[in-house]
Amino acid sequence: MSELKPATQRRPDRAALCIAAILLVISGIMFWDMARLSEAAGYSQVGPATVPKAIAFGLAGLAIWTIIAAFRHDFPEREPQEVKPVLWIVGGLTAQMLLLNTAGFSIATGIMFALTAYGFGKRKLWFSIPVGIAACYVIWLVFAKLLQLSLPAGPLERLFF
Repeated sequence: MSELKPATQRRPDRAALCIAAILLVISGIMFWDMARLSEAAGYSQVGPATVPKAIAFGLAGLAIWTIIAAFRHDFPEREPQEVKPVLWIVGGLTAQMLLLNTAGFSIATGIMFALTAYGFGKRKLWFSIPVGIAACYVIWLVFAKLLQLSLPAGPLERLFF
């Protein structure tokens, strides 16, 4: 006689369940906010709550689909996440947000560029920072002077304009 081996029970995919929970929260917030909108539709049946309602239902459907896929183990195994590069990139974004109003667009975005490049493996900050600031200064010139869009100016931008 053949022995029956117990099936190994795998846990549901926690990352997928976390994503499903986030989708459900966003959907719930949209349903709550949509309930505050008036359903006053003019001559047609389309009102201000129509599109948010469709998006909220779509997000809820995606959340349910993700939950089912998490329990069925439909998602492939993921490689382990390297935290250090992610922290360098988040640090670059944080530095840009903190420096944007005081240092200006070119310096803040150049530092963000250099820290992000460091996170992706470019280890020469002494080279990446000036190159990033120079490239961002050119971008600032195009957007602020040529296209007349408002970008924060700092000491570098005020030095020349």
